[in-house]
Amino acid sequence: MLTTLAVDSFSHYAPLGVLLLIALAFGAGNLVLTRVVGPRRLGEVKGMVYESGVNPISSARRRFNVRFYIVAMTFLVFDVEIVFLYPWATTFPSLAEGSELAPLFLGRMLFFVLTSVIAFAYAWRKGVFRYD
Repeated sequence: MLTTLAVDSFSHYAPLGVLLLIALAFGAGNLVLTRVVGPRRLGEVKGMVYESGVNPISSARRRFNVRFYIVAMTFLVFDVEIVFLYPWATTFPSLAEGSELAPLFLGRMLFFVLTSVIAFAYAWRKGVFRYD
C-alpha cells in the first residue's frame, strides 16, 4: 500500500523530469555540434573586437560613470514592478462584485504603486537621473 502511494506521488514529477532531460540534452547537443560543425579558423581579424561593424577606437575595459548603473537598476526595478502588476490586473476584474477581497486587493496594489512612486521621486530629487 505504501509503495503504491509513493509511486503515485512521484508520477506527477515525470513531466518535469522529461523537461529537465530535454533541456540538458539541448544544451549538451549545442556544445557538441558547435565543436564539431563550427569554424576552426583563427587569425588577427577573427580575434578582433567587433563593435557594430566599426573598428574599435579604444579599450573595452574603460570605466563607466556609476550613474549608468544606477539608472539601469532603476529601470529594472520599475520593469519588475510592471511584471507584478500583470497578475493583479488580470485577477482584480474577475472578483465578484461587492466582494470583501476587492478593497483589500486594491489597497495592496495602491500601496505597492505608491511606494514605487515615492522611491522614484526620491531618486529624482537626489539627482540620479541627471547626466551632467
